[in-house]
Amino acid sequence: MDIKHLLALASACAFLINPAHAQNKTSATGSPNASNAPNAAKIVLNVGFVYVSPVTEAGWTFQHDQGRKAMEAKLGAQVKTRFVDKVAEGADAERVIRDMAATGSQLIFTTSFGFMEPTLKVAKEFPNTQFVHVSGYKTAPNVANVNARFYEGRYLAGYLAGKSSKSGVAGYVAAFPIPEVLQGINAFTLGMREANAKAQVKVIWTSSWFDPSKETEAAKTLISQNADVLTHHTDSGAVAIAAQAAGVKVIAYHSDMKALAPTAQLAAVTHHWDAYYVKATQQALAGTWKTSSEWNGMGSGAVKLSSLASSVPKDLRATLSTYEKWIKDGKKAVFAGELKDNTGKVQLTTGVMSDTQLGSMNYLLEGVVGGLPK
Repeated sequence: MDIKHLLALASACAFLINPAHAQNKTSATGSPNASNAPNAAKIVLNVGFVYVSPVTEAGWTFQHDQGRKAMEAKLGAQVKTRFVDKVAEGADAERVIRDMAATGSQLIFTTSFGFMEPTLKVAKEFPNTQFVHVSGYKTAPNVANVNARFYEGRYLAGYLAGKSSKSGVAGYVAAFPIPEVLQGINAFTLGMREANAKAQVKVIWTSSWFDPSKETEAAKTLISQNADVLTHHTDSGAVAIAAQAAGVKVIAYHSDMKALAPTAQLAAVTHHWDAYYVKATQQALAGTWKTSSEWNGMGSGAVKLSSLASSVPKDLRATLSTYEKWIKDGKKAVFAGELKDNTGKVQLTTGVMSDTQLGSMNYLLEGVVGGLPK
């Protein structure tokens, strides 16, 4: 990051939050009574996860927790895991990360962009503990970094939106203007405008990763502004629920949210952390873990365009499949050629945008209506 239901459940606002998750939790593999279990002697690595939003049934944190569970299932009694969710970025994160390290976690995954500096600070205090920060860009001798090229899936989602929208307007509910979020908005816009050169993407900022009420209101406002396809870079399923209620289309993010928007969802850009979590934990178990920086994309399976609706025409499916293959094979770059921002300034004259340029993105491209929050 850096750096994460049915209609009747939306009124709960917390979006199926389990209050018990507010505290340190251990999994079945790593329960407080694990010492009494037959395989307890095989547990050799304590692994901690720090989540920015609650573990609901969909979203950014849900996908990370699915990765944790997959790692547990793969490694069994070799690991004991725990997590703390709903951790605010900043001082709270530093406190939680420090507590995890001090109470025995040997490998700690911190899963939000705003956890980057707290992770680096605590890592200096615990040089024998291994840390992995998700979605940032800094490393240290005992801190690795991992991110995903979410923008690749966003480009395909934008193309799908452009071909599906009747109004030519898409609505985008976004949290904070960090490079990862801006890459997603801009990639979505490039894809949509390839499908429809006159298309517009309208953005509303919530200034929160997880606030179902704000996300719902933003979605309603965008619909009132003629957006008939919605998407989001926020952690809950509120936008999907709002789209279903209003009878417009939605392309979900983080998770497949078809259960929340059974007739509204066109597709979902989904995240998959299991392979990386298994690999990093196996390396820690084997004593071969070392600091690294990874930025994985559709080619690795970290990002997918999932759950295409049956209403998507066959020819559009074929085009999306071709584009996906080209992206995976490196034959199609999302950010390439001359690119202007929505003030008219040229941000790329020719060629393909470098990772350094992508990592410092601080503008919205032509076709995006709106600006960056102050």
